[in-house]
Amino acid sequence: MDVNIENSWKAQLNNEFKKTYFQELAIFVKQEYKQNTCYPKGKDIFSAFDHCPFQETKVVIIGQDPYHGPNQANGLCFSVKDGIPHPPSLVNIFKEIKTDVEKPYPKSGNLECWADQGVLLLNATLTVRAHQAGSHQKKGWEQFTDAVIKTVSSELEGVVFLLWGGFAKKKSSLIDKSKHHILTSGHPSPLSANRGLWFGNQHFSKTNGLLAQMGKEPIDW
Repeated sequence: MDVNIENSWKAQLNNEFKKTYFQELAIFVKQEYKQNTCYPKGKDIFSAFDHCPFQETKVVIIGQDPYHGPNQANGLCFSVKDGIPHPPSLVNIFKEIKTDVEKPYPKSGNLECWADQGVLLLNATLTVRAHQAGSHQKKGWEQFTDAVIKTVSSELEGVVFLLWGGFAKKKSSLIDKSKHHILTSGHPSPLSANRGLWFGNQHFSKTNGLLAQMGKEPIDW
């Protein structure tokens, strides 16, 4: 089965695409998109990879599920399309950036500009049925995205992983801590942020500090 994903990732993940679980996942996703409204659009499912070639990956941010409202999801975790109101977690991300790196709150919630600089915005599950959060969980996506994290960990060096909230923190077991950097905090969702677990984590300035130490270009958040 041919997967429409950026070439450098295709080379890294080729064996994964041949596995039985992935072939079954592909059949499930095709049927879901045929029978229901699903997000993101088919062409955007692997958008996080298309904007961030494998060797250029400097930062990995892990989300859980795509947004399930109309026109929100664009294939990058926490990101929405241009012109779409910012969901609460994204609002809190931008608020933290404003205080942390003194960057004005942006008009667009489209994070493709981060991905184009080497930030892999990876949801654990890459598709969802409209208005049904978690509807495509436990169908194989998590196995695939865990393989992505393991591949980044084993084949690259000096990547900064940002793990926000309990779900993302569990992924730290897949990462080689001797060659990568892991920053953890509460999730940017209002539930967590309002309990003091998000604001002030300074992950954006800390990430740029780590990248600078390694002689890598900082991210323009």
